[in-house]
Amino acid sequence: MVFNILVIGDVGNYFKTVSKYVKNSKIHIINFPKDGAGIYTYDENYELFENYKVTDQVEKINQIKENFDLAVVMGTGERIAYLADLNYVSYYVGRDIDAPRFIKNSRESWYKEPLHRLNFFERRFYKKTFDFATVHIAPTWVFEHLKKFPGNNIKMDLKPIDLTLFSNSSKPHSKKKEKFTFFCPQRMGIPKGTDILWEALQFCKSDFQILQVDWRDTGTDEENRTSLRFRDNLPSKVKLIPMIKRKDIPSYYHSCDAVIGNLRIGSFEYVELEAIMCKKPVISFNDKKIKIFLDDKETESPFIPDTNNPKDIARVIDEFVVSDQFRQNIFKKEYDFVQNISDPKKAGEWWDSLFKKMIKENPSINRKSSRIAIKLRVLSFLISNRLYFRKMKKLLAECMTRKT
Repeated sequence: MVFNILVIGDVGNYFKTVSKYVKNSKIHIINFPKDGAGIYTYDENYELFENYKVTDQVEKINQIKENFDLAVVMGTGERIAYLADLNYVSYYVGRDIDAPRFIKNSRESWYKEPLHRLNFFERRFYKKTFDFATVHIAPTWVFEHLKKFPGNNIKMDLKPIDLTLFSNSSKPHSKKKEKFTFFCPQRMGIPKGTDILWEALQFCKSDFQILQVDWRDTGTDEENRTSLRFRDNLPSKVKLIPMIKRKDIPSYYHSCDAVIGNLRIGSFEYVELEAIMCKKPVISFNDKKIKIFLDDKETESPFIPDTNNPKDIARVIDEFVVSDQFRQNIFKKEYDFVQNISDPKKAGEWWDSLFKKMIKENPSINRKSSRIAIKLRVLSFLISNRLYFRKMKKLLAECMTRKT
């Protein structure tokens, strides 16, 4: 029997990859409209919502939900599934749970300004969307935040890589390099450790260049100000290159000598895993306090350094540049680890097993709440957002009055 799974919102193309490796499930993904960086980072073969209007998105899901056995959601897909009264699994990859909408003035630990400034009714609504999920799943460092909240929480550290895209078979983007080249495709911003990297470069003694994708955090005012400062004050070793479409990223991995990943959170992300599968060694801060599990056994991440002190990072960067033997020794450990933690077949089997279990416990995608309860949900969402709109309109009017 094949299970039909509806995914609402696919952050980082996670379920696009999973869909290629499940055997007993057929996954259909509907994503939010492409704009900004999404034009480059989204896979090109998604069904998309026509707009960002929540009521239109809910209507779309209500039109197609009977074709599916279970829903899986990421990001704001959670509220769509809640309003459509679905049985859904929530999968978290970052700020949706380390700074959740249901916490007052929630912010990430490295920022001073709140990520969300929601009123009481909005926060209560989003807490209900969280509680309504049949299960919550998160990997690596993200689970450390998820486990703070009661619920059916599962830690799943497998992060599958699409081996049809990221492998050793792609052609390099360029044939000739003037000097040792690091590739850094992640956004410039505090969460990625750009501030740490920029400082570390002051202590580097070797000759190299970093190709940094011209992409930065722009969410809150603080994020925008900070990342713009990074962009406007590039170290001499950093060269900006234009945004790259997902399908073209492998050729850039193959063109470089090594890759610089996240230097802040202490755990690997997709940049690190993709680079390793393209046979490139990686520098990424590895916080030993973050536990990694594979096949129900604790395993150790081999990424280096195990500190994000800029001087220590500088020493590792220099060692990467001057010693081929050092790079190869590190790469071998990284490759052995990544082959297992990013094995897409294992991930496909895990998700097939979970889907089977969830559907056995909840045979219908419909939660079967009363019509009144569903209408009250939609009404509470609309009212809370209207209150928020009025609050922002009032604040704007006050600002204009002060200026005059």
